[in-house]
Amino acid sequence: MRTMSRAGCIAFACLFLSAENAAAQPANVGCVSELPAVASQTLRCDNGITIIAENGAKFELKDRNRDGHVDSVELSSKALLVEVPTKSRGHRFEVVTPQAIAAVRGTKWAVDATEGKTSVFVVEGHVNVARPAGGRRVTLEAGDGVDVEATGALVVKRWAPARAAALLARLGQQK
Repeated sequence: MRTMSRAGCIAFACLFLSAENAAAQPANVGCVSELPAVASQTLRCDNGITIIAENGAKFELKDRNRDGHVDSVELSSKALLVEVPTKSRGHRFEVVTPQAIAAVRGTKWAVDATEGKTSVFVVEGHVNVARPAGGRRVTLEAGDGVDVEATGALVVKRWAPARAAALLARLGQQK
């Protein structure tokens, strides 16, 4: 009965998680929302995961394994900064966009989804990036980024400090 109740609460919460602005999206699936003075929303989840959403970001928290904890995010526009602790119960955390899947076990990275392109930048740790349809996967290290479009090779590049700083500033962060 408790499991049915938890599943019902998660399903109910998911109805509200695709709101227009990040600031308007209620946190659930084990996450608590913080609305700082900057134009972003911070979600601190009970499994140690922190998600910072750019103002206006369109995303949905997911609980793929139905354990009551967020383990992925579907991002359709704007940017998220995700920090996953190394000891996140051994589960991979994913950010899924129309063009890419970025997956990790413990790191800090940003994902920026626009129409036709997803950019992934790693602040700390390592991130695996691939297209949702599969194919070649690349691994990014701290300071690396990749731009993923519908076609073309996934090319890992060391991001210029100005590009990294601009993305992180949109998320209320300083590099």
